[in-house]
Amino acid sequence: MKFITAKDDNGSFVGLMDESCTKVLPLNAALEKMEGKSSLPATLKECIALGEAFIEKVHKLTDWAGSNPEREELYLGLDSITLQAPIPRPDKNIFCVGKNYAEHAIEMGSKEDIPEHIMVFTKSPTTVIGPDETVLNHKEVTSQLDYEGELAVIIGKTGRAIPKEEALDYVFGYTIINDVTARDLQSRHKQFFIGKSLDTSCPMGPWAVHASAVKNPNKLDIQTTVNGEVRQSSNTEHFIFPIEEIISVLSKGMTLEPGDIIATGTPAGVGKGFKPPRFLQPGDKVEITVEKIGTLRNSIEV
Repeated sequence: MKFITAKDDNGSFVGLMDESCTKVLPLNAALEKMEGKSSLPATLKECIALGEAFIEKVHKLTDWAGSNPEREELYLGLDSITLQAPIPRPDKNIFCVGKNYAEHAIEMGSKEDIPEHIMVFTKSPTTVIGPDETVLNHKEVTSQLDYEGELAVIIGKTGRAIPKEEALDYVFGYTIINDVTARDLQSRHKQFFIGKSLDTSCPMGPWAVHASAVKNPNKLDIQTTVNGEVRQSSNTEHFIFPIEEIISVLSKGMTLEPGDIIATGTPAGVGKGFKPPRFLQPGDKVEITVEKIGTLRNSIEV
């Protein structure tokens, strides 16, 4: 199941992408036809918090919608909607894992930079934009804007001190994030927050794929292209810290909640890693593809 947040002339809504990824079932509008009332919250974040009750209702709805060809009219074409980030405004900063691929750690320094313990920083909620939205170039504050393609985890239920062997039970689903980074700001401030938190620096989407469709998130191909040129190509099997460990470590003494988002780290091939560096330029088109998830596309402001 691919859950979306989108907007049309009537406002934002939560929907379910069909298997062909060519049309969308708006959940509350369909529920109103089926039950006579809209019985789900207005945001995906709130729907996730309902737990299994949400998934059960969606299954019931899709079974009903698919049982009669006349109900095809409930679906919306992609040309009539605008996709947003699955969670357009997270309640918390996005958790981000740094240097989670050995080759990326080396390209950013040396073998000595491969971490022994999980490195975590965050991005402000105001960074989030959706697929096909424009990333501001922020030329007034940076000349070293860089891309980082990443698989992201969306937490599905509240937990603290989560054991590794139970960690994936706390995952609602997965999406894609471009951890856009101002390298000069990152270097100047000796920390990551400012360089990682410029407005529009967290493209997310194009949807949230339910965990049931991703049996092993630690074995997914991931690729980033800039203007069609492959810059990053790897597989999440090369994680230094697998997703189960990331969730377990983050939850030690800190409560994870439904809708929390964790970006799992980027492979080698970022712009800063080239010699000379190849930072993003106005008009560049960045595409990040993750196996079983989809492709996130954004362009840099001209």
